[in-house]
Amino acid sequence: MSHWIAAPIILPAFVAPFIVLSARYHIGIQRVLSVFGVLALIVIAASLALDASDGTITLYQMGDWAAPFGIVLVGDKLSTMMVLLTAVLALFVLLYAIGSGWDNRGWHFHALFQFQLMGIMGAFLTGDLFNLFVFFEVLLIASYGLMIHAGGTKRLKAGVQYVLFNLIGSTLFLFALGSIYAETGTLNMADLANRVALIGADETVGIRVAAVLLLMVFAIKAALVPLHFWLPSSYAEAPAPVAALFAIMTKVGAYAIIRVYTMIFSPQLEATAGLFDVWLLPAALVSLALGMLGVLAAKKLDRLVAFAVIGSMGMVMISIALFTPAGIAAALYYIVHSTFAGAALFLISDLVRSSRANVDLTAQPVMSGNALTAGLFFVGAIAMAGLPPLSGFLGKLLILDAAYDSDLMVWIWVVVLSSSLVSILGFARAGSILFWKAHSVPAPDGTEPMPSPSPLSYVAVGGLITLLAAHTVFAGQVHGYTSTIAAQLFTPEPYISTVVETPGKLSTPKGDH
Repeated sequence: MSHWIAAPIILPAFVAPFIVLSARYHIGIQRVLSVFGVLALIVIAASLALDASDGTITLYQMGDWAAPFGIVLVGDKLSTMMVLLTAVLALFVLLYAIGSGWDNRGWHFHALFQFQLMGIMGAFLTGDLFNLFVFFEVLLIASYGLMIHAGGTKRLKAGVQYVLFNLIGSTLFLFALGSIYAETGTLNMADLANRVALIGADETVGIRVAAVLLLMVFAIKAALVPLHFWLPSSYAEAPAPVAALFAIMTKVGAYAIIRVYTMIFSPQLEATAGLFDVWLLPAALVSLALGMLGVLAAKKLDRLVAFAVIGSMGMVMISIALFTPAGIAAALYYIVHSTFAGAALFLISDLVRSSRANVDLTAQPVMSGNALTAGLFFVGAIAMAGLPPLSGFLGKLLILDAAYDSDLMVWIWVVVLSSSLVSILGFARAGSILFWKAHSVPAPDGTEPMPSPSPLSYVAVGGLITLLAAHTVFAGQVHGYTSTIAAQLFTPEPYISTVVETPGKLSTPKGDH
């Protein structure tokens, strides 16, 4: 019996308390344990992704209790890809936190970091809606602790706002779970897929309410307009490594929509008709437009990046709302791109913060490490704005191509192309103020130069930029793989039969799918 599918959750769950109990006063030991823990996660995640790459769906039953009565973890192509993406992102974020000294500016950073990874990994691997709620709450608790790391009034205020919005989402999630259980008597996703399909057309009111509530919950997590108000201040005020890790947090909401609505609440069902084309797609278009307008109007670099994240989630949701295999494949390609690009830009924003008085978009004297930081910002801005030749450009092409047969194709093309132009103007404005106009501002007499960022900080950011380049070079292979993921998602029968119809079976034979 293989237990490796549970390792991405169990490993950080053990590392975190061990750090608190055994190394709370020894930052060096905490760093070593945390880095080795993340490296082990990468190895495990890569192994799980390799195992799932041929179509294998791995089932792990906690306590050997069969679904739908027991807790199950399920590893397929989608979940293992997201687990690997999270683990790789976590390594570079952690290296930056160590190199910049952010981890030593408050208590329990590394323990909270591990608990955060536990919640994210659990959300991707769980096969049960109630446990998805549980892991969302683990995320909320750990992320709040990370948000207020190092203290500060503004950070505390933003953290409280973040918690309040997410508690609203948690409350709606409980209401949705109650409605679903009342209608079907189960919360296991595979079992739900079978039972929802049997609900008659004249008995769909309760399940439709639940489907709408769940979509609202996941839209809050994904910062979709008009449920995005918590993100700009929260991400801008959070410590830079925390904001960079949060680049994957909005993707949890996108993942949940893809998982739940391809398996359980397909738009082809009478109970959920119209949710995507009538509600989700227009909201996604507005999110993209508003996010990029925020990039153009931002007065601080960190808020500019936060609005860019909102815009990138709008792009992802446009592709998901198309609800076709091509749309989902393009969305998954863009999710990988926007995760690395958003994280890199948050870390670059901190490089700027550590090298000048503030991150205000005003002309100030030349900062320490100006040339290298400017180069990294230039590449990150090209990627996020979607300019060629990087993966943002390729991702947008894939989304536009997937939208070709949509009834709203004209609107999608107009909004995507015009918002791209606006984002280019916003990033160009920020770059010229920060790095070009700085040469015309003399440093005040007697001013001590700011210290240059540490080499490890540059290594971490450079690693994320390198991953963006690799995502571009291997775009054909990556998109081919996301296309197989989409094909697996739109034929959920093997997933369902693995979880529900074959109790006690840990995995389907390789090559069956």
